[in-house]
Amino acid sequence: MMAQKQYHVAVVGATGAVGQQMVRTLEDRNFPVGKLTLLSSERSAGKKMRFRSEEIEVRAASPERFDGVDIALFSAGGAVSKALAPEAVRRGAIVIDNTSAFRMEENVPLVVPEVNESDLTWHNGIIANPNCSTIQMVVVLEPIRKAFGLERVIVSTYQAVSGAGAQAIEELNEQTKAVLEGKPVEANILPVKSDRKHYQIAFNAIPQIDKFQDNGFTFEEMKMINETKKIMHMPELKVAATCVRIPVASGHSESVYIEIEQDGVTAADLQAVLREAPGVVLQDDPSEQLYPMPVDCVGKYDVFVGRIRRDLDNRRGFHLWIVADNLLKGAASNSVQIAESLLKLGLI
Repeated sequence: MMAQKQYHVAVVGATGAVGQQMVRTLEDRNFPVGKLTLLSSERSAGKKMRFRSEEIEVRAASPERFDGVDIALFSAGGAVSKALAPEAVRRGAIVIDNTSAFRMEENVPLVVPEVNESDLTWHNGIIANPNCSTIQMVVVLEPIRKAFGLERVIVSTYQAVSGAGAQAIEELNEQTKAVLEGKPVEANILPVKSDRKHYQIAFNAIPQIDKFQDNGFTFEEMKMINETKKIMHMPELKVAATCVRIPVASGHSESVYIEIEQDGVTAADLQAVLREAPGVVLQDDPSEQLYPMPVDCVGKYDVFVGRIRRDLDNRRGFHLWIVADNLLKGAASNSVQIAESLLKLGLI
């Protein structure tokens, strides 16, 4: 039997929350890594991370580090991706970028393998990984669209603090402890680290993720709106989003209202479609109080859906509850799945 080809993989932002998950996912999914290069900022360079049975030293990211790299997974912020992703491509690597830097560029495919894997065939060296909250939603919406059509999506998210990075998780823990001990609460991270105002997240909900745009929506909300249309190839799809940060460490939840094209469809029909959908786990039995929750999805690669019910006033309207691990399916594992799809399609 011919030995499987091995690939030189680089992870940029390896010491961050998503980068660490990327390294774990490469190992857990047994991706054919022949050599692994771990890259970070100068500040984190020199740290060591374990991959399989060896310790690998993290190096400072620079253009020459991509010499000989086949696949580069980026999750180190948009500025780093803008500066180094083209350099990696020039040196022969295929870049899978987890930031928003390239998502809406026309010549860059924005890919969720369960939804639009075929878009990988026209990449020009850079492939964009969508926003975490978008990924889990479209994995559920696509099989519904195929079966019944889709006209409108209204989503409200309940997003974990890990989406804002490891420092946000630490701040949640510190604030929770302070509140329980009756001490003053310090807030320095959320809703947006660089903004002048910060709010307590412990025992709170913040209806802002990322910066407000001129239209009153936040950048996170506009990402969900625009990315959903691009991934699903539906520029005319009606989409609205409200994104909220809640005091959960990991695991994003979403309340999604949809309107389909077909009439006469029941909640059982949607359940039947989703039961067979790739990457989807149906958890929907009100009689047993069975529905998805973040505490149960952390560490899992699938997207979980439940609370499926038809709207009381619109026969073509349905409500769904969608949950996924934002660091895995929302970021790291979707990136690795894209790499797996490249291999499967013979594109590398």
